[in-house]
Order: sequence, then structure tokens, then C-alpha cells
Amino acid sequence: MATWQELEAEVVSRLANASADERQLFAVGVAERLMRAQEALPADEQAEYALSLRPMLNALWEAALGNTTAFGEIKHGLGEHLLSEYCHNDGQDGPGDADEPAAAAVLYAAAAYLFGTGDPASVASSRAVEAVDERLNTGDNYADDPDGVLAAELHRQLQDLDLIGRHSGSLRHASQGLDIETSTRLHRVLRIPLSSVDAGV
Repeated sequence: MATWQELEAEVVSRLANASADERQLFAVGVAERLMRAQEALPADEQAEYALSLRPMLNALWEAALGNTTAFGEIKHGLGEHLLSEYCHNDGQDGPGDADEPAAAAVLYAAAAYLFGTGDPASVASSRAVEAVDERLNTGDNYADDPDGVLAAELHRQLQDLDLIGRHSGSLRHASQGLDIETSTRLHRVLRIPLSSVDAGV
């Protein structure tokens, strides 16, 4: 059985061979799962700033599935972040809200979408693994097999890449816009399973 480190290397390799549009969609799917985990927390444990990024995440879904009109909302959302106190160079002395896994994944995916720089997929993948690791080391949480929990997250990511790969032809030009019929179909066959917290996609 592969170790989580080996699975992580496989994810990195698969992402390197995927198209930019496939990687963007993968990043948005991982960000969605991180956001849903954040939204499922008790109200007093939720990160308010991460939750405030939900509209931008929804716009990123639209963009990743071929709706170019989402550009404006993503631009506006990222602009608000850049002008906020959460975008800073104060290190540990500044607010860490934007470094919460869901928030970071959304912000990085938005920056990559707008500027075409960086690799949102690799960042989202690693933030999801870090989030699992953080949960394993917080409070009274305890896993009999922590390596197995990390491996499960990476297996899920590989399943997501398999699903995305089956629709690579349709996604090839998503960033340039897709017709409504194709976009609607991709929402149905991709957004729902990629958003699922359960691994059975």
C-alpha cells in the first residue's frame, strides 16, 4: 500500500501533466471541500473571514466551468482582500485569518485565475493535507492511523483528478468561455461530486 508521501508525489505528477483549466478546477474543488468543512464547524469555531469568501468561491466555480462573466466578481473579491487588513506583511504580528486553509485556497485560486500565475492546484492540494494534519493535532482529536488519514485525503484528490480527466476535452478551453449547454452539463457532472465531502465520487 502506498504511503501518503508517495500518494502526494503522484498528485504532484498528475497535476503537472494536467491542463491549466483542469488544475484550476481541481483547486476550486479542493477549496470547496475546505470551505464546507469550515461551514460545518460550530458557530463559535468558524473563521468569519473564510466564510466571507464564499461568494468569491461560487464565482470561481462559474469561471472554472466556462462562465467568463464571473471575472468581475472574482476581481472585486480579490481587490477587497488586497485592500483589507488581512493582506499584510507583518508576519505573526498581523491577522492570520487569510492563512486559514479554506481562505488561503480560495484566495490563491482567485489570484491564479485573474493573473495566470502560480499553481493554485498544488497550493490547494497541500493546504488540504495541512488541514487534515492540523485537525489530527488539535485538542482531543486522535487518530489510530494518522498516516492513513493523510493518505485518504490524497486518495480523494486522485479520485478528483480521475473525474476531471474524464472531461478534459470539454474543459480544455473553459477559461475562454464555454457555451451554456456545455457549462450546465459540467456543473452537473463535476461541481456536485467535486464538492462532496464524502470520497465516493
